[in-house]
Amino acid sequence: MSIREDVTRMKSVAAELASSSIELRNKALKMVAENLRKNADKIFKANEIDIANANANGVQESVLKRLKFDNHKLEDVIDGINQLIGLEDPVGKVTLNRELDEGLVLKRVTCPIGIIGVIFEARPDALVQIASLCIKSGNCAILKGGKETAESNRCLFGVIREAIVEAGLPEICLIQAEAHSEIDELLKCDGLVDLLIPRGSNAFVQYIMNNTKIPVMGHADGICHIFIDKDADLAKAIPIVVDAKTQYSAACNAVETVLVHSEIAAKALPVLVRALNEAKVVVNADAYTTNVYNAYKEDSDVEVHVIEDDAYNVEYLRYELGIKIVENVDEAIAHINKFGSHHTDSIITENQATADKFQNMVDSAGVYHNASTRFADGFRYGFGAEVGISTSKIHARGPVGLEGLVTYKYKLTGNGQIVTDYASGIKTFKHKDLD
Repeated sequence: MSIREDVTRMKSVAAELASSSIELRNKALKMVAENLRKNADKIFKANEIDIANANANGVQESVLKRLKFDNHKLEDVIDGINQLIGLEDPVGKVTLNRELDEGLVLKRVTCPIGIIGVIFEARPDALVQIASLCIKSGNCAILKGGKETAESNRCLFGVIREAIVEAGLPEICLIQAEAHSEIDELLKCDGLVDLLIPRGSNAFVQYIMNNTKIPVMGHADGICHIFIDKDADLAKAIPIVVDAKTQYSAACNAVETVLVHSEIAAKALPVLVRALNEAKVVVNADAYTTNVYNAYKEDSDVEVHVIEDDAYNVEYLRYELGIKIVENVDEAIAHINKFGSHHTDSIITENQATADKFQNMVDSAGVYHNASTRFADGFRYGFGAEVGISTSKIHARGPVGLEGLVTYKYKLTGNGQIVTDYASGIKTFKHKDLD
């Protein structure tokens, strides 16, 4: 059966899922968590096949890190599901309750988006997170993972669908697309699919945006920055930078460029480069920054690799980053807004006024003060999980959790009122907000 035929069938049950009770959706999530743990050995064996195939095909180290699904990842996704179960129902919230006139009441009520297509990178845990979020928010979902995790995804999807069907949800509310050719077929399902969320390379996301009429939400790159201000506490700054680069270097919220205020460059650069080198991180810098570093480094300190002044638009996704000296916070802000991807950027400073300026003027979905960029995550935000991180300014921004997967509708209840009476002046609107 084709993707279009499956999505057409899915459309017929979308309203049923959207109107299902929170008790039923939470029950389904609980059963998913139980089924994942019950089938752990089967899932791990499937993942071992993917890892072996990836090694045989010379897959990049950054991709290999994302491929692995072990007991730690299993417990993480189960924790995320349990957190989701504990969250309020995002559906049916009244965000406006207004009496337009006596007996004429307008309500704005949250509702699921409908059918969402999510095309994501080679991360088995992403499939679990996305499916769980869609179930909780009452959305049907078409899931297309990376080919490198084909065995893991197939196994995980089977385990999840078995649980939700047993719980009483429609079987067709989740679809797994496996063939690469199905992506192009999915892109042609405008009128059926309500939203696409692509996660991957810049080129891939741009391809999706340019080849579909379906609304697209997501981000292409994760070029994140940390600015070490002149008023920074280096005892805080160095561990934050090392964490932001090495805690999980293949993640889109790992730091890729560190900006250092010129007034503390002589003191900060040798300490920073030494700490990064001890953490096995390769350091790149433009000629000016390199010269300053060389002038103040100790004989035992490592060399940095010289890059061009305009070569700070790289998402390394590995143990490598760029460092650049900037004259002040304004130059740091300008650099980030030019070279960044509007994902997540951080300032390290003890000066609150400088921090406020940075957080107000950096045009990113997440702007931090004295914290690692790695905190940009739906689970860490308390969202349970995320379907992705959006750098868009419309509808949802930052980690997209439950709130980003619902829209709203206006419900108007009257008692025979007609517009003619108001247009002629017989009646007038009161516009009274109700509790």
